[in-house]
Amino acid sequence: MAKTYINELSKFVDKEATITGWLYNKRSSGKMQFLQLRDGTGIVQAVLFKGDADEELFKLCGAIPQESSIKVTGSVRADTRSPGGYELSILKIEVVQEAHDYPITPQSHGADFLLTNRHLWIRSKKQHATLRIRDEVIKSIRDYFYDKDFTLVDAPIFTPAACEGTTTLFEVDYFDDKAYLTQSGQLYMEAACMAFGKAYCFGPTFRAEKSKTKRHLTEFWMVEPEIAYADLNDVMGLSEDFVSYIVQRVLKNRKDEIAVLERDTKILQNVTPPFPRVSYDEAVDMLKKGGIDFKWGGDFGAPDETLISGNFDKPVIVHRFPAQIKAFYMKNDPENNDLALCVDMLAPEGVGEIIGGGQREDDLEILQKKIADHGLPDEAFGWYLDLRKYGSVPHAGFGLGIERMVSWLCGSSHVRETIPFPRMLYRIYP
Repeated sequence: MAKTYINELSKFVDKEATITGWLYNKRSSGKMQFLQLRDGTGIVQAVLFKGDADEELFKLCGAIPQESSIKVTGSVRADTRSPGGYELSILKIEVVQEAHDYPITPQSHGADFLLTNRHLWIRSKKQHATLRIRDEVIKSIRDYFYDKDFTLVDAPIFTPAACEGTTTLFEVDYFDDKAYLTQSGQLYMEAACMAFGKAYCFGPTFRAEKSKTKRHLTEFWMVEPEIAYADLNDVMGLSEDFVSYIVQRVLKNRKDEIAVLERDTKILQNVTPPFPRVSYDEAVDMLKKGGIDFKWGGDFGAPDETLISGNFDKPVIVHRFPAQIKAFYMKNDPENNDLALCVDMLAPEGVGEIIGGGQREDDLEILQKKIADHGLPDEAFGWYLDLRKYGSVPHAGFGLGIERMVSWLCGSSHVRETIPFPRMLYRIYP
């Protein structure tokens, strides 16, 4: 009999089906065996009554260890009390591989133990649900930009210079030279948008930050759109429409996973345009009124972002930060040269920044001066300066971190659970 996936069992009610998967859990009442099977698409309960089976099959059901790989053939029936709404009456079992001493048992384990066994931990219900939501986020990102006529342009992983500052670079040997793992694909997307009008890249980025907070990873995934003939207002409008689309898509398509995570979706349901917009100055006033002794000119830390976003029931857009704390490529505000035409989007519920972006400096002479002021090597940015020599136009874009977005959607306590195999300050295994 051909195999059937658990999420297709509705087509086989009152018929026989064969599930190929793994034993997730089991229990016995003496006269009945209850096996929970998983196959990646869901979990189904398979039941065997002692009086309905020969003694050998009944003993086999009770002896199969957790996470053994098995093939189960049975009769499908609808049962609202069972996971997924269906139950399998066991007729036949084939053990493909018998697992022994599976380390992740149905008991409490510490974070370090679970991360060391991450290759197995992703089989558990909540981790599985989180990564299914991540999959939906990624698919929605691609669909959104495809529908908006953006062109996907892959940015390189090896780069000749810094994009977000020289202190967080991973340096690697590159034959007889030095190269760096990319901090961002943005500079390359500026070249791409001059060729395609609207472009985006989507891939891993690396930051050598010696940080152990629940918001940081040394390797994370980022999507970065860039648009020619665009300004700061265009970016703010695109970012709120983009985030709203992702949130509503997940709420619609991943109800089962959200239920597994027991995620309260009240705030997520509010995520529709327009989002509140406040200037950096207004955000600083909020901090001072909230009892934080914050000095103008500094960047926001996690407690600051939490307080600011706590004033709203949906993400808040903070714009026009001090130019001195922003990257060299940010364009200064023509109405106040001390400010940059930049934007951060802060998600509520303590998640913090999920988007950073702004309008890019399009004037050649100004950009040359900024590169010099930041002490960056001219030879590494010759190609980037060419973009201001040959058809320069106002342009803008942003970057959205996938892990923080997924963390917010799932209500996760740490971004390490939102990526299959996290890389952190003291963890590169498995």
